[in-house]
Amino acid sequence: MKKQEELFLDYLTRKRLKNTSQRMIILKAFLRQDSHLSTEDFYLQLRKKHPGIGYATVHRTLKLFAECGIAAERNFGDGQMRFEVRHDNEHHDHLVCTECGRIIEFENQQIEQLQLDVAQKHNFFIKDHRLELYGLCQACFSNDQGNI
Repeated sequence: MKKQEELFLDYLTRKRLKNTSQRMIILKAFLRQDSHLSTEDFYLQLRKKHPGIGYATVHRTLKLFAECGIAAERNFGDGQMRFEVRHDNEHHDHLVCTECGRIIEFENQQIEQLQLDVAQKHNFFIKDHRLELYGLCQACFSNDQGNI
C-alpha cells in the first residue's frame, strides 16, 4: 500500500497537482478495496464516513489513480466503468455473470502460457491483456434451470 501511495504522490508532483486531504482519504479507502467498484458505489461508501467529499471529486480522483497506474479501469459491458486496485506483477482474469453482475477473479497459469505461446508464434510482444468470460454464476444458473 505504501508503494502505491508514493506512486500517486509522485504523479501529483510531476503533474503539478495539489495533494489534498480529500484525495488522500479517497486513496486510503480505495487501496483497502478488494472489489470492482463503480464511481457511484465507491462514492456512496465514502459518503457514509466523509459526507463532505463530492461525487465529482471521487470520479476525478479515481481517474487520476488510473492515469498513474495504481488503478485499472474495467468495463464489463454493462455501461458502468469500474475501478480495481492494480498490484505489481499480479495478473488475474474475470468471470462476469450477465444476470446478477457478480465478478469472480481467477488466475490460471495454463491460460497465461497459451497466450504467451500464441504471441511468440506470431512474433508478437504482449504489453498487457485481459480475459473476461461472460455467462451465469452458479446461483443464477441454478435459478435459470428452475425456470425451464
